[in-house]
Amino acid sequence: MEPGVVEGKLRAAGLRPTRQRTALAELLFAKGDRHLTAEELHAEAHAADVPVSLATVYNALHQFTRARLLRVLSVDSSKTYFDTNVSDHHHFLIEGSDEIADIPDADLRVDGLPEVPEGMEIAHVDVVIRLRAKRRT
Repeated sequence: MEPGVVEGKLRAAGLRPTRQRTALAELLFAKGDRHLTAEELHAEAHAADVPVSLATVYNALHQFTRARLLRVLSVDSSKTYFDTNVSDHHHFLIEGSDEIADIPDADLRVDGLPEVPEGMEIAHVDVVIRLRAKRRT
């Protein structure tokens, strides 16, 4: 990314571009749309000689999520992914590999949503379609 782009993105989202936030944001957003866990970003940071703790990575990811720079994707009770694509879209999860792929919004429509309680609105709908290799018969 060009110098200053990440800092501008953080400021526009209402976040102060600290050294650690900026370094983590550069790692996150330099590779385009992707899904990763806090542990994966922590490993990338260490490989890039960015000295941050796992707790700092979690804090930054949650700050980025609250600022709507990321979306959270919980695929089960033990694994949470952070998605750099914040547009409305759904996901394939390939079982056994934990690989996640985006489903273009036009390829999936969700109909028949329930009526929401008064004073509430649907923020977004997350659909995760789990895939596995076909079983041989």
